[in-house]
Amino acid sequence: MTEITRVPIKPVAKGSLTKLWIGVVLAIAVGAGLAWAAVPRGVDVDTQIAGTGPMPKAGDVVFLKYKGKLAADGSVFDESRDIPLPVEGIFPEGTPFPIEEGATIPGFFEGLQQMQKGGKYTLFIPADKAYGAEPPQGAPIPPNADLEFEIEVIEIMSQQTFERNLGILQQAMQSQMGQSQMGQSQMGQSQMGGAPGGAPAPGQ
Repeated sequence: MTEITRVPIKPVAKGSLTKLWIGVVLAIAVGAGLAWAAVPRGVDVDTQIAGTGPMPKAGDVVFLKYKGKLAADGSVFDESRDIPLPVEGIFPEGTPFPIEEGATIPGFFEGLQQMQKGGKYTLFIPADKAYGAEPPQGAPIPPNADLEFEIEVIEIMSQQTFERNLGILQQAMQSQMGQSQMGQSQMGQSQMGGAPGGAPAPGQ
């Protein structure tokens, strides 16, 4: 009977296997990190305070309080201003933005559709979805700048409601202007007419 010579397998030194796996894991992690760094960052919405209700859709108008900053150093380049309206209760405070492609920079359009009424958010917009290599002339935004916005959503209004309220506002403004013109006209007639009853003014 032929005896098979058995070659003993030398066991792996204690701890070597652990070191090997750690090395593999680190290599994968470093590779993944490099790959992640190579992938351009997209629009990112970070929720600070959750809102409620549906998210806005194309055609809606969103009223916001916001502050725009350069992501690189945090310097503020823009912030919302309340629009003074002559009739209260028709439009909320904040700045209105239409959810309409081309009405705002692409990243803003994309980010707003992920927000809800009453919520507070931090919106990161990469340069290619902001102003790219050609920011507005005179703006304090350098070329290829990533942007960050602090946003509070005050109200989300459908296009139909917005247009109806706009009509109410226009009618109210026209009515006010009409009353103002009528008052000025009556004042002018009083000054031109001289003494009451059509009598000539003294000294004539």
